[in-house]
Amino acid sequence: MAFCVNCGGALADEARFCANCGTPVANAGSAAAPAVPVAPPVPARLEYTIQGDNLQIARIHLKPGQELYAEAGKMIYKTTNVMWQTRMSGQSIGEKLWGALKRRMMGESLFLTYFQAVSTNGEAGFAGSYPGKIQVFELGVGQSVLVQRDSFLLAQSTATLDIAFVRRLGAGFFGGEGFILERLTGPGAVFIHAGGDFVEFILQPGEVLQVDTGCIVAFDVTVDYDIQFVGSIKTAMFGGEGLFLATLRGPGRVIVQSMTLEKMRRELSMGQTGGDQHKGLDALSGIFDTTDT
Repeated sequence: MAFCVNCGGALADEARFCANCGTPVANAGSAAAPAVPVAPPVPARLEYTIQGDNLQIARIHLKPGQELYAEAGKMIYKTTNVMWQTRMSGQSIGEKLWGALKRRMMGESLFLTYFQAVSTNGEAGFAGSYPGKIQVFELGVGQSVLVQRDSFLLAQSTATLDIAFVRRLGAGFFGGEGFILERLTGPGAVFIHAGGDFVEFILQPGEVLQVDTGCIVAFDVTVDYDIQFVGSIKTAMFGGEGLFLATLRGPGRVIVQSMTLEKMRRELSMGQTGGDQHKGLDALSGIFDTTDT
């Protein structure tokens, strides 16, 4: 029960004045203070080093309590004080199943593996499944980047991995990346892996970059992604670059790769004679190819 600060008399609930002496009740009738929005916590910076050239490995240095999650099968080593657990993301069964389905559509595994250091500092190493580079994005709160499917390596547990669909039908059919991309959203550090070497471009507003289909690694959400016909049947058939090029219009950052997994598979397969990813004469069903018997 509240009491008057002047005479000490008891105050009725929600009273505006003291019934004995008439003294106004402090803060009576005042509106409740508006709620102050609380910013999401900023995760502690993840310490890491990237070693190697075209067979890179990410060495992650975890502090006690720091957690990350990785694509299944990407861990190379860990110290004994780093605990790991394989699980589906999400709270309910429905969320877990939907998350697993989306990861399958992105070319990733059904499960994610979580790593956390306990009691003391720990370390874990991660690498891709084929020769290439590792790219790290330090994302702020709500900041996103779009990356090619099947490129996710690992991320801090505060960052989210989700599916993103190509907005244009033509880009989905002919852009070389399919209809599905991966969206990585901060806060936190995220790591991706792709083939060959990387070249980074910072596009100004309206600036356009034309890229061989399939060679796009990542781009900012502010970049417009589409496809463009090469301009002539002759160039498409005999230029070795296919019928379409991917076009990216700024502003924003774009990262392209020098070697796609499809190119690597083709060059390493038996009975191949070399050449680029796109063979213009493929449309002629091998008229100019000869087979000795």
